Amino acid sequence: MYDDALKPSSDPVTAANVTRDNKLVQLARQQHPRILHTYGGEYSNPKLERMVAKVVGRLTLVSDNPSQIYRITILNSPSVNAFALPGGYLYITRGLLALASDSAELAAVIAHEMGHVTANHGLQRQQLEAEEALTSNVVADLLGNDREAKTALIRGKLKLAQFSRNQELAADAIGINSVGKAGFDPYAAARFLRAMQAYTDFRSVSGANDTSLDFLATHPNTPQRVALAVEKARAFGPPGTGERDRDAYLNGIDGMLFGDKPDEGYVRGNTFLHPKLGITFTVPQGFVIDNSAQAVTAAGPGDIAIRFDGVSVNRNTRLDDYIRSGWVTGLDPSSVHPATINGNEAAIARAASEGWQFDVTVIRAGGQVYRLLTAAPLASHDLEKVARGVSGSFRLLTPAEKDALKPLKIAIATVEAGQNIASMAAMMRGVDRKLELFRVLNGMGPGADVSVGDKVKIVTDK
Repeated sequence: MYDDALKPSSDPVTAANVTRDNKLVQLARQQHPRILHTYGGEYSNPKLERMVAKVVGRLTLVSDNPSQIYRITILNSPSVNAFALPGGYLYITRGLLALASDSAELAAVIAHEMGHVTANHGLQRQQLEAEEALTSNVVADLLGNDREAKTALIRGKLKLAQFSRNQELAADAIGINSVGKAGFDPYAAARFLRAMQAYTDFRSVSGANDTSLDFLATHPNTPQRVALAVEKARAFGPPGTGERDRDAYLNGIDGMLFGDKPDEGYVRGNTFLHPKLGITFTVPQGFVIDNSAQAVTAAGPGDIAIRFDGVSVNRNTRLDDYIRSGWVTGLDPSSVHPATINGNEAAIARAASEGWQFDVTVIRAGGQVYRLLTAAPLASHDLEKVARGVSGSFRLLTPAEKDALKPLKIAIATVEAGQNIASMAAMMRGVDRKLELFRVLNGMGPGADVSVGDKVKIVTDK
């Protein structure tokens, strides 16, 4: 069902082979804490873990290397991604689990990553290169030696070492073969690739994407690749072959956290709100906010980007003196001036570095100091307007606002008589573009509608 060149290695490097290639597995183990840090830690949900384990178990039974051992980690991140490190370390985000529609699609993703491991693609790469590549050079220059600030800068997200196109196709072939042999729908791989493209289109900002923590950043998607996936699936039979196991999958993800973790604050449309810190701010329409464990970033039209974080500064230190303390490279000292923003002490400055201009705003609120950095190309005339709009929106939340904020979750709903796709989408809470997101989450293209009795995913805070 696949060419000899695309078969798994007969001697894969997995977590069980530590004595044979200790160095490689040790490298993977060393990266594990960094992966957890970048992707918000491990997501603990026993019901979800059992569902994933069941899928992994079916795939392992039909593997060409059934004795291999994998360590599967569900990452507590809304990013949509899955990847493998040498040594059998496999990772899946809960964001990916929210996007997949059934057990067959999850199996296709896991089998693809298993394919990278069993084919020893990690050994074929020149080096494990991107775990250290966490920063954007431009903003890293701006922030000088502030190491903590460099962990999640504008566009400075983790880029896992990418496999070559041939390796991706080989993993596709191995994965689809495993999925089909396990009795799952072999067309699920092509279906999920299409779902990923729909997700990427949904996340796009003025035609530009900044999804470097997402699956398509490390797994390039092309129409040709989808077509090849369909061709491999045909070896098992026509569409409709195999099991999707949708009900079991939906039961597994029912109640799963969706979007941001409560302790990292919430994104609601173009507004960021953090009930624990008691603060909020808003970015302009057309910007997309990305909330990570290290910082809040937003990207928008014209290559303008925003970064927000908090730092500890001595209460006796004036904020204009803090800006001058050396953490900003390219600072224009004459631009530094104190300010007041919605009753909060603040300071504002400008900086420039390597073709970029920056607005630097620091605000003291609730005993904490917050930094808002706005970056734009030197030729841009919109930096001041965007920066003042964002910083001017910064304020403290009221007690009632903090109490009203609840985490979002995936809920499974059954379509009843009289309901349609519009009414089901309208049930969602805490998200914008409800109908578009409903279609993406439920794998429904333009023109598709729901039928009575269908089980669908919605997002709610109830």
